Amino acid sequence: MALRIVANRPDPSLLQLPWAVPLEDWTEHVVPLPRGLSRHVVRIVRLGDNTYAVKETVEEMAFREYRLLRDLQRLGLPSVTPQGVVTGRVDENGEELPAALLTEHLQFSLPYRSLFAHGLTAANLPELIDAMVVLLVRLHLADFYWGDVSLSNVLFRRDAGGFAAYLVDAETGELKPTLSDNLREYDVTVAVENVFAELLDLQASESLDHEVQAHAIVDLLTERYHALWDELTRPEEFSSGELWRIERRVERLNDLGFDVDELDIVTDWNGDRVRIQPKVVELGHHSRELQALTGLDVEDAQARRMLNDIASFTAHFDLGREDRSLVATRWMQQVYEPIMAMVPPEARGKLEPAEIFHEMLVHRWYLSENAGHAVNIFDSARHYIENYLLAKPEEKVAAEESD
Repeated sequence: MALRIVANRPDPSLLQLPWAVPLEDWTEHVVPLPRGLSRHVVRIVRLGDNTYAVKETVEEMAFREYRLLRDLQRLGLPSVTPQGVVTGRVDENGEELPAALLTEHLQFSLPYRSLFAHGLTAANLPELIDAMVVLLVRLHLADFYWGDVSLSNVLFRRDAGGFAAYLVDAETGELKPTLSDNLREYDVTVAVENVFAELLDLQASESLDHEVQAHAIVDLLTERYHALWDELTRPEEFSSGELWRIERRVERLNDLGFDVDELDIVTDWNGDRVRIQPKVVELGHHSRELQALTGLDVEDAQARRMLNDIASFTAHFDLGREDRSLVATRWMQQVYEPIMAMVPPEARGKLEPAEIFHEMLVHRWYLSENAGHAVNIFDSARHYIENYLLAKPEEKVAAEESD
């Protein structure tokens, strides 16, 4: 049987991997990056500048998940990027080996267990649940049925003190022409059951405080899912004299980080009553705004923090009458880029640049609060780097915690 590699962006170095060896026996090219729990054998490998996750599975399932992940990428949904599928594997005795699905490693991402090993506490659980809820709602808005919602099937990236969640396992997922309410609710039920069990498991391993009430956390998951879904999709009716409520609804969605790409507006026969319903919404309002101004591609909460700093910069230098894109360019040149240049090479894998900038702003606020006056932004950045950033664990290529 001939080895076959199907890839959307072929990497010739994939041929260097020991495909004739069962994945659980791989040692060459394997790196100890943290990975979540999986029903399958998974290894993280590095080939030159590229890092991949390799998962053994049934050939049919490998191709199905590969194509589904490609569809999610085309829809702009947060998921790992599929690299390819390897079939036709045989060992040295001619025995068939499972097919392998390859996905690109998501830099600066961690599974939930590693987050707790890196200092996450019970106080951070609401932010983790919020990230998972936003991911699930975004998938449901795109008519994606997940089927196996769990913390284990998600990777988390830091986002201005909170988190952004990415789907990492689409094996049970399916894109529907229209996703029914029953399937949405089933996904929420599965999420509640799996997260509850995962929290108990964290407590059993002493990674989570035993005082944490798992029931309260999963109740929070359900509550926040329905609150966000309703805010994004529910119809709203008002009189024709209250048309300002259309703009108010859009502003509320923008505050949540969502853009309204399509709004269904219906009036009654005499125009006295107006009914509106968002039809197409997409997360990334602040990210798209920042990218248009600066070219920076960051998570949405990070972008919002940077936009606020650009607004402060504008006010401080009385640049309100200047073109906003020119002000943003000046902010990049005079604030953001000089601060990033202060980060020593050995600290650049600790956090993403946008997260470093966010933490530096928070640090500056605390220093100014204690000093009773505004502390120079570069002095506070220097103090943050020397006293906090250098002591943080590596997250770009973070090694697993030893047992």
